[in-house]
Amino acid sequence: MIELEHVTKTYRTRKGPHTVLDDISVHLPAGRNVGILGVNGAGKSTLLRLLSGVEKPDSGVIRNNVRLSWPLGFRGGFQGKLSGRENAKFVARIYGAEVQPFIEFVEQFSELGKFFDQPIYTYSSGMRARFAFAVSLAADFDCYLVDEATAVGDQRFKDRYRQAFEERKQRADILMVSHNPETIRRDCDMGAVLHQGKITLYDDVEEAIDAYMEINRSAKQAARLRQTKGESQDLKADS
Repeated sequence: MIELEHVTKTYRTRKGPHTVLDDISVHLPAGRNVGILGVNGAGKSTLLRLLSGVEKPDSGVIRNNVRLSWPLGFRGGFQGKLSGRENAKFVARIYGAEVQPFIEFVEQFSELGKFFDQPIYTYSSGMRARFAFAVSLAADFDCYLVDEATAVGDQRFKDRYRQAFEERKQRADILMVSHNPETIRRDCDMGAVLHQGKITLYDDVEEAIDAYMEINRSAKQAARLRQTKGESQDLKADS
């Protein structure tokens, strides 16, 4: 069970404060795979970072009684001057995992070869991504936090990641954020929509997808209307 109670998160911007999550209260039950839909910039990744403890809310409380992962593929938190092997060992000890099997999984899955024993700061972006995904999947959690937008790498790596992800789904819950309804439909049996700082939970994932699609339609209509008004004003200015 994961519960958010009056959670608010605001960032400073050049144009002033921007509230991403606005006094959210929601209960996410155990035993369900929950998919949270939202347009780009809706706050989906922010929500995952708050749930995992990577960031803290400005106000409100987040509670959970499950072994919760960090967002899959999250690249923060590693020590750049340490090697991949040393970082994997450190993470294994933090999460109480058996060190040697943990390291062996990360080494095999990341396919870094000799670079596994090189400092992480020497890694390319793709190498860092493969290492981060490998570490994320090496630990056993009750619930995995998944940002669908973080899936990277060539098709072969994506296929390997997908296979490993499917194996984790057999024994753990999934909390996924995405802007793609098909991804949510494939992986989740319960849905939510994050829009304008608020979250609405739906027991039926199809209801969540319908609500999300309606928000998209309304947004596109509003954008077309603004464009039409802008073109009309430009014509008046030219005449």
